[in-house]
Amino acid sequence: MRAKTKKKTGGRQLLHLVFGGELTTLDKIEFNDLKALDIVGIFPNYAQACDAWRDASQRHVDDAHMRYFIVHLHRLLDPETESGGGPANRQTFSP
Repeated sequence: MRAKTKKKTGGRQLLHLVFGGELTTLDKIEFNDLKALDIVGIFPNYAQACDAWRDASQRHVDDAHMRYFIVHLHRLLDPETESGGGPANRQTFSP
C-alpha cells in the first residue's frame, strides 16, 4: 500500500487530520466542549483519512450532534503548491 500512496502523490505525504465532537446545534459548526474533541489522528493521504473518518462517524451514527471532519493539513502547511490548494487549484473569475 505504501508504494501505491507514494506513486499517486509523487513520494510526498499529503497530511490529513480527522477529528470530531459534539456540536451545540445542527445548523452551525460550533463544538459543545473543545476539551472533549475526539482527535482520531493524522494520516498520510486522503484515502486513509477517509477510512478513519467513516469509521469514527459510523460509531456515532445514532447521535446527530456528533460530527467528524477531515482537514487537509497539507494545504495549510504548503499553500503555494498545486496539491496544497495554491494558485493552481484556485478558480479565478473574469468579467
